[in-house]
Amino acid sequence: MTFPTTSTSPSPAFPELSDSWQALSVDASLEKLHSDANQGLTQDQIKQRQQYFGPNELKEMAGRSPLTILWEQFTNIMLVMLMAVAVISAVLDIRQQAFPKDAVAIFAIVILNGLLGYFQESQAEKALAALKRLSSPNVRVIRAGQVEEISATELVPGDIMLLEAGVSLAADGRLMESHNLQIRESALTGEAETVNKQADIVLGEGVPLGDRINLVFQGTEVVQGRGKVLVTRTGMDTEIGHIATLIQGVEAEDTPLQRRMSQLGNVLVSSSLVLVVLVVFVGVLRSGWQNFEELLEVSLSMAVAVVPEGLPAVVTVTLAIGTQRMVRRHALIRKLPAVETLGSVTTICSDKTGTLTQNKMVVQKIHTGSHTYEVTGEGYAPQGDFIVQNSDEYDINPELEQLLRACVFCNDALLHKKAKNWEILGDPTEGALLTLGGKAGFYREDLWLEMPRVAEIPFSSERKRMSVVVKTFQEKETSPYIMYSKGSPEIVLERCTKIYRNNQAVSLNHEQRRQILAQNDQWAAQGLRVLGLGIKLLDEVPEDHDSETAENGLIWLGLVAMIDAPRKEVKQAVLSCRNAGIRPVMITGDHPLTAQAIATELGIAQPHDSIVTGQDLEQMNPLELRKIVSKVSVYARVAPEHKLQIVQALQHQGEFVAMTGDGVNDAPALKQADIGIAMGITGTDVSKEASDAILLDDNFATIVAATEEGRVVYDNIRRFIKYILGSNIGEVLVIAAAPLIGLGGVPLSPLQILWMNLVTDGLPALALAMEPAEPNVMQRPPYSPRESIFSRGLGLYMVRIGVIFAILTILLMVWAYDHAHQSGDPDRWKTMVFTTLCLAQMGHGLAVRSDSQLTINLNPFSNPYILGAVTLTTCLQILLIYVPPLQQFFGTHTLSFSELLICFGFSALMFVWIELEKLISRWFFQRKPKSKSKFKNI
Repeated sequence: MTFPTTSTSPSPAFPELSDSWQALSVDASLEKLHSDANQGLTQDQIKQRQQYFGPNELKEMAGRSPLTILWEQFTNIMLVMLMAVAVISAVLDIRQQAFPKDAVAIFAIVILNGLLGYFQESQAEKALAALKRLSSPNVRVIRAGQVEEISATELVPGDIMLLEAGVSLAADGRLMESHNLQIRESALTGEAETVNKQADIVLGEGVPLGDRINLVFQGTEVVQGRGKVLVTRTGMDTEIGHIATLIQGVEAEDTPLQRRMSQLGNVLVSSSLVLVVLVVFVGVLRSGWQNFEELLEVSLSMAVAVVPEGLPAVVTVTLAIGTQRMVRRHALIRKLPAVETLGSVTTICSDKTGTLTQNKMVVQKIHTGSHTYEVTGEGYAPQGDFIVQNSDEYDINPELEQLLRACVFCNDALLHKKAKNWEILGDPTEGALLTLGGKAGFYREDLWLEMPRVAEIPFSSERKRMSVVVKTFQEKETSPYIMYSKGSPEIVLERCTKIYRNNQAVSLNHEQRRQILAQNDQWAAQGLRVLGLGIKLLDEVPEDHDSETAENGLIWLGLVAMIDAPRKEVKQAVLSCRNAGIRPVMITGDHPLTAQAIATELGIAQPHDSIVTGQDLEQMNPLELRKIVSKVSVYARVAPEHKLQIVQALQHQGEFVAMTGDGVNDAPALKQADIGIAMGITGTDVSKEASDAILLDDNFATIVAATEEGRVVYDNIRRFIKYILGSNIGEVLVIAAAPLIGLGGVPLSPLQILWMNLVTDGLPALALAMEPAEPNVMQRPPYSPRESIFSRGLGLYMVRIGVIFAILTILLMVWAYDHAHQSGDPDRWKTMVFTTLCLAQMGHGLAVRSDSQLTINLNPFSNPYILGAVTLTTCLQILLIYVPPLQQFFGTHTLSFSELLICFGFSALMFVWIELEKLISRWFFQRKPKSKSKFKNI
């Protein structure tokens, strides 16, 4: 196969692309890409490849346009029915030469609800834009034998790219040369440690992404050293591009609340249409077609009554209130429905680095010639103690002191305080050693003034150690120079002939070597990173050609063991998750031993639980993965697509999944999860834009607090849905009953119904959204995210209360109809019905605060908003009756004081009924056995 050709030049051979560049030597890679190590690509090759591969950038698939999103809002079944009602109402009013105020009001509500939905859904997807920012630096390359600096978008496979400290990688590539090259890949792989890269090694084909030390990847950063890279993949073919493809391939699904609201709309509209047909049919049978227009007006009023016009606004405000509560608890919600979604979570899949851990290497253990120490302290703050193992003794003896000095001298990192936080510049491992020295009062700046560095034998992946030589000025020193060495324990120990014990160097015997190596193996098996340190006195600075022999004859100082330590608050948060019926799962790109150590310490897994690695996942098909996901709590050495597969398998098993993470590699899984939670401090822009929520303090414990708020929000949404729809059903039955029992006219006009649904329903409903959490909200399993909105008795409650509403109001309506005709104002009965329904809703709002506790037993000041809403709404209703302009607009009539009292009396019966129900249900449920389920009883 060849490139497209032109008439002026022949086509160069097409480069052969590979899926396993790590398994190819440098020469084989150059041959496949038809490139030259010293000359790079020719101008003809570059032009041809740019035409074929295109720009080195990420491509975005088209999403929904703003116009499409806006149009979809008005396809909602409840809004469609309201628009039909508005059109028919306008036609009837115009026929009667009246201003169509009902139609105008209905259309205004439809437009407001449509705009509200549009603003919720029109958040543009920015995850790909963040990836593009991550992948667009300038880059130095060799082309036609010349070093050039070009835009990253111009790179093509076969280019020769030059690396140095501070450079961000602009493409994936095969290392050709490396000189002490260390690259930070945590955003891509999730590992805190920098990776030591080696150009001359050839790896196997199945090596995990985090272990491909002869490759470099777009979006990562060179921390130290320099290198030369053969570009192998650009654009969407890179690992970052692969993540972009995964992100764009995840289809957005409705949240549980959105599904429930959709179900609610379908039920309400279908029920309304059935009732409308029934009323018209019975009315025509009874009185013929001459009253058809009156029956049509009744039907319009019923249709308006059944739709809770204020519900979308109340739900939105409730979710917004929930977001404010969550911000106060350090969780920022990017998408409103996610507020309620948090309360449905059954499984939290968490990345390890930066989420469960501090993303800071911390030395926890030290082993010297005489003692083993536990080291306390958090992060990079140089504060902590050295506790002798199996003792309460705090001891900094000469052995420990020399080891700590070696940690500080043999170090290229910087430790400094910024504002209130300690930070490091350089390698996290070396930063941990500086912090360790600082805990004993040894700081690099002070020691270097006392004993300046005069020579260095740098670390390399082949040597696996580094050494520095410092000059001594103090008279007590027996030699003018001291060499400090650190590196792999086996390598450093191999070059030691003595051990430092009891303030002197003594011969290192075979048994001591065995004990040191056994201690190293034990800590490594616990997931700790272990380093060995040594010292040597010198009479002169070694020459470069003597550097290897100069490191012979070292004195062994000891071992230091470090780990990216867990956050101290996470263990309690994990326990709280389990108490709430939520299972935590760790998914990380880190080493299996490290993952197991952290998971065991935090209580996510037990010591002997199985761990599944990325290589294991590669061998599984989706069906096999689904069988194990409910049993496995730790996944290690996973690639981005593995995280996505795990989340999908859990969802297939019926779990409702929250995924936390901070790296680029987490973004696809964050988007796939039912709720994606990114880290606010350490999180990348990519992870934040792919998420539904952001933890402002990067604290796993905040997830528990946010989950609690989510459960409170869902409880309150159900509470005000009970309130609103119970009242609406009563309205519909009252309107339907009027013509069926022979009363002339429609008891409620569409405008009055809108007033009831928006004001007398809306204000108390908003107040109910402020109800505080129930005492056991985090001591129960989550409710099933797939439960119906009518589950757990809510549907039965709405019908039951609606019927009681209707019975009480119909009794009043029959009396008021006769009373009004006798008093000379025949339409006043409609105002009495309107007022009774509105006031009865106030009693309903007070009673619905609790399902079991009597209102008199509730603290009235735990939710003062409900008292204010009831008082305000009652006053507004009275104004509608007695203020002439409002009377004229809403079609009400003045009531006498006795008539108003009768309305209050009938309304109070609703409150009394609900309180009696509580007494009866309390007696009944105290004797009902509790059922066990993964979810709360449904």
